[in-house]
Amino acid sequence: MAKLLTIQGGKPLQGEVHVRGAKNLVPKSMVASLLGSEPSQLRNVPEIKDVEIVTNLLTIHGVKVDRDSTGGTMSLDPRETYSAEHSEIDAYAGDSRIPILFCGPLMHKNGEAFIPDLGGCRIGDRPIDYHLEVLRNFGAVVDKQPNGIHISAPKGLRGAKLELPYPSVGATEQVLLTAVLAEGITELKNAAVEPEIHDLIAILQQMGAIITVYTDRTIRIEGVARLSGFKHRAISDRNESASWASAALVTKGDIYVRGAAQRDLTAFLNIYRKIGGEFEVDDEGMRFWHAGGPLKPLVLETDVHPGFMTDWQQPMVVALTQAHGVSIVHETVYENRFGFTNALKRMGASIQLHRECLGSNPCRFGQRNFLHSAVISGPSELKGADIDIPDLRGGFSHLIAALAAKGTSNVTGIEIISRGYEHFIDKIAGLGAEITISER
Repeated sequence: MAKLLTIQGGKPLQGEVHVRGAKNLVPKSMVASLLGSEPSQLRNVPEIKDVEIVTNLLTIHGVKVDRDSTGGTMSLDPRETYSAEHSEIDAYAGDSRIPILFCGPLMHKNGEAFIPDLGGCRIGDRPIDYHLEVLRNFGAVVDKQPNGIHISAPKGLRGAKLELPYPSVGATEQVLLTAVLAEGITELKNAAVEPEIHDLIAILQQMGAIITVYTDRTIRIEGVARLSGFKHRAISDRNESASWASAALVTKGDIYVRGAAQRDLTAFLNIYRKIGGEFEVDDEGMRFWHAGGPLKPLVLETDVHPGFMTDWQQPMVVALTQAHGVSIVHETVYENRFGFTNALKRMGASIQLHRECLGSNPCRFGQRNFLHSAVISGPSELKGADIDIPDLRGGFSHLIAALAAKGTSNVTGIEIISRGYEHFIDKIAGLGAEITISER
């Protein structure tokens, strides 16, 4: 049965939360283990839905996965990998977009791969065309079928020269996971260079891959004949850390995020301080709090790394509803990421969406009729409302708004949030929030 989360808002969140490995790295590291001829060990693994999905997908392909959820450790043994039945794979259709990354490793192992229809958050056009075109360049044959995609490499996979039209994280991961065992040299231009990409490269290098990253977003991979396993501690989840920081700001609270890493939050922290938040850093994590006084409005544009992440935009928009004045937010990564503001407006926020590019960053959406810029006037008194969670980051942003609002909010669809936020209900309760969970 679906769960209903009831929140009595208006209480500052205070206390400590623990953030473990990044959602945008850990599942991809698990996929990378398929490439090895020996077992791998991964540490700092969170208990989130995406990890569960990839565990199940690896298991049906013959990988032995042992996990200590409490300690956050996982061992993965790919030595008896085989092709899974299509019906088994199809059981995960729509649950996640990560299965597309199985293509390269499975073709190296088994000569073929089957990918079910892909799910993920509905925040815009996230085409897999980049992925399929990448695989074709390596020599793969792509056969689109009614229930998914069959991909094979009858002549093997060979290195290629590639240039992405946009520095897509997923497509860059696809290239890395395919090129490391492909014959010859692969050169990828306009690659994504997020911290999670660098951590994945560190894992592959541990396994025996030869990968060079240049300062102009070019990555060069020299294919090798064999990869071993890895032993690696995943970087912490910077998106979850930023979400808790925003929760502290909006609720006028004080939250210590154990595991937060300043290095990977630079662009976020600059904005956080400008709007009126404060933070301090120690060896174990970071403390975030409302610095006192009115929050300040600002102009904000999302961008690929090292810019302000699109995943940070939604919780920051909630904070901007409490700023004194007019703020402008220009979304340049996902064209439909402002859908979550409908619930905020029902709660009392003053937000206007525009099709024009209200910013200076290069943007793909200005001539495509998408509502991708927002004008936010504040401060607005937020009031409790009935909310149905639309996507992962937007959903957590709704929780932040409900926790800050006056009155009661009833939230459904919270299962989506578990895809990327470990034990988020327990964490919210531990910070002093008044919440109840019931079945509906």
